Amino acid sequence: MKYFKFVLSFVLTIGIFFALNTKFGSIPPIGKFLNPYSGVWQNETNESTTGEITILGLTDKVTVHYDAQLIPHVFAQNDLDLYRAQGYLTAKHRLWQMEFQTYASAGRLSEIIGEGALNYDRQERRRGMVFGAEQTIKKMSEDVKTMAIAEAYADGVNSYINQLDPKDYPVEYKLLDYKPEAWSPKKTALLLMYMTKMLAGGDEDIENTNALRLFGKERFDLLFPDFFDITDPIIPKETDWSFVDVPQTPTPISYIVLDSIAETIDKPDPNYGSNNWAISGEKSTSGHPILANDPHLGLNLPSIWFVMQLSTPTHNAFGATLPGALAVISGFNQYIAWGETNATRDVIDWYKIEFNADRTKYKYNNQWKDVTIRVEDIKIKGKVSYKDSVLYTHHGPVVYDKNFKSDKELAGYAMQWAGHIPGNGQKTFLELNKAKNYDDYANALKYWVAPAQNFVFASTEGDIALWIQGMFPNKWEGQGKFVMDGSKSENDWQSFIPQPFNAHTKNPERGFVSSANQHPVDEAYPYFVFNDGYETYRNRVINDFFNSKEKFSIQDFKDLQNNNYNLKAAELMPFMLEVMDTSKFTLEEKEIYNLAKAWQYNNDMTEVGPSIWSAWWTILYDMVWDEFNVENTAMDSPFTYQTIYLLKTKGDDAFMDIMDTPETETAKDLFRLSFSKAVLRLSEWKAENGDFNWVNYKGTFAGHLLQGLPAFSRFDIPIGGGKNIVNATSENWGPSWRMIVEMTSPPTGLGIYPGGQSGNPGSKYYDNFIDDWAAGKYHTLNFLQSSEATNAIIGTQILIPSN
Repeated sequence: MKYFKFVLSFVLTIGIFFALNTKFGSIPPIGKFLNPYSGVWQNETNESTTGEITILGLTDKVTVHYDAQLIPHVFAQNDLDLYRAQGYLTAKHRLWQMEFQTYASAGRLSEIIGEGALNYDRQERRRGMVFGAEQTIKKMSEDVKTMAIAEAYADGVNSYINQLDPKDYPVEYKLLDYKPEAWSPKKTALLLMYMTKMLAGGDEDIENTNALRLFGKERFDLLFPDFFDITDPIIPKETDWSFVDVPQTPTPISYIVLDSIAETIDKPDPNYGSNNWAISGEKSTSGHPILANDPHLGLNLPSIWFVMQLSTPTHNAFGATLPGALAVISGFNQYIAWGETNATRDVIDWYKIEFNADRTKYKYNNQWKDVTIRVEDIKIKGKVSYKDSVLYTHHGPVVYDKNFKSDKELAGYAMQWAGHIPGNGQKTFLELNKAKNYDDYANALKYWVAPAQNFVFASTEGDIALWIQGMFPNKWEGQGKFVMDGSKSENDWQSFIPQPFNAHTKNPERGFVSSANQHPVDEAYPYFVFNDGYETYRNRVINDFFNSKEKFSIQDFKDLQNNNYNLKAAELMPFMLEVMDTSKFTLEEKEIYNLAKAWQYNNDMTEVGPSIWSAWWTILYDMVWDEFNVENTAMDSPFTYQTIYLLKTKGDDAFMDIMDTPETETAKDLFRLSFSKAVLRLSEWKAENGDFNWVNYKGTFAGHLLQGLPAFSRFDIPIGGGKNIVNATSENWGPSWRMIVEMTSPPTGLGIYPGGQSGNPGSKYYDNFIDDWAAGKYHTLNFLQSSEATNAIIGTQILIPSN
């Protein structure tokens, strides 16, 4: 019994770990948790897929068919009933997950976990997460229809919550000893902020400032170039930009703030990325365009995605939804298909703020401007609330000041972030779900502000396209690389790139579009685009594949999404093996060396080469950039691609020297030293764990959102791949939803994700997709064309209006 395993692990667990691996407090009353009438045992039930359910607010009946994958196919007579049903069904299967993520977004974890989460909560409040959600709600409220749909969704969630007895609460509520609260459109906005932070919450301004101060501009530019020597951008290089008639912001006379900053707030995993692509009918073996999408996110249980079909008499959409948000996010309807990858644009800038004596004003254009004080009341379970006064400037919140990660009495650092710009991104997906052609798709994207995304598109009319969409500041050359002086108005964001001039392509001559988080454009694009370490390997494998032959099939798409070729290793490892001094190898080093030489650079499960590469590269990278280990100074080491470029072309550069040795090392020396250390690491690993085949060494797992719950997680998932590989499956992140859609009439879809439809760890549908996902298999997506049940349906529920 799954819950018996859990109870055993729970009793042995001292603390609970949130997904960020931060240890928090307190264990709830064990007796209440194990109560046979209302505790964990009541959750081990089968999923209900039949019968009638009464829902307050419905105007007509809603038919819900479930297929064998527990995917609900929802047929309503109008939009409000449809999204009310979506809210109800999502809550039915994923209530705890969707609400917990809003607690995390709002900086409210201390309410349910205790004082151990206080620093995390303070950080999120100072990041302005709630402030950003409030701006979203203001913007949504301007659109009566969107707001009505958001409220209908919330009503559906609350209908489910109100039907629950405490004994039926999801198990995590019992574990943490709290209960669900009413849903609202603001919670949906918080969920969207959670995703915005994950995908657009990273920056290096402070770290870059420290590096510039320590190494100087010439050395900084060598380490962090705006463009790499190889550029294979999202938008083809031959794109004509002559239609752009709004110039880039001119560069002012500006001085960089060279402050030393010791510590920054937590940032999202920089490895979060994605792949998407589409080919024209001319490049397809069937004559139909084909589209693919696989977002690379954390491998969590419950899964980040929940698959649904959402249908009314006017539209019919199918695909991955985000629990807590409206509509299908990555999917298709009868006419078009769409998907997203993260655009990773620099949309966070930092400003040094100078306060007056009592910190009620800040200097701006030689005058004193009033600050706005936002008092954050952070409730703590079992403790007195903590009040944190966060100062806001016109730039945004002052994240760092004398009260938080800084010791400067009358100075602070304010963050300007696209995540705080009012936006109605929900309308983008509501419109995409209904779109019938390219024009509808392009119009839907106009509402999207953040996080910036690469929206891929294909249609039954034969069009393919890709838009890089977000609200991008029109920056002067170099703006946002470093901390700026917040007292000078010329350092502000002066304007935004007009939306029609966001980089995009439609039906390119090469016959395909693709994105894999690489540089969006080449040097010809007329606006400044900061290089924040864009991907440089997956994109080239994908584009080389589509340039390799004339026609491609669905099987080719499957093979590409599961492609394990390690281009990064292939571009450095042969060079290291050739130039490294092997004359004094030990027997064990010779053995590992020969294994490395035999590797064909595929990160397949049974290979040992990927393990050798992983151990070797990790040690080598740290060895090269020992100069960046500076005490009490926030630093980010240079980009992977540039590191390899320097190792191969500037092996005698001073950065190759190890600071703590009397010798002067070169890249060749580093190869030898790091190889010996890697062999030792692999030897130790083998002694403790057995063979270091890649599947064992990597150890992919899908962890429960509360990482202290091993019985609710899946470990040792048998899958290859890795970082910078098309099949980007690493230890605990990777392809979170693989989708392939052929634009037949109606479209034909395949999909799989590493989890299951149910959020109940006791359900057989909790993680039942993982094995097929790991094996590279796909499920047929049963795209019903009417509310009539087919042979694929295992049960039907009718949602009926309440009297």
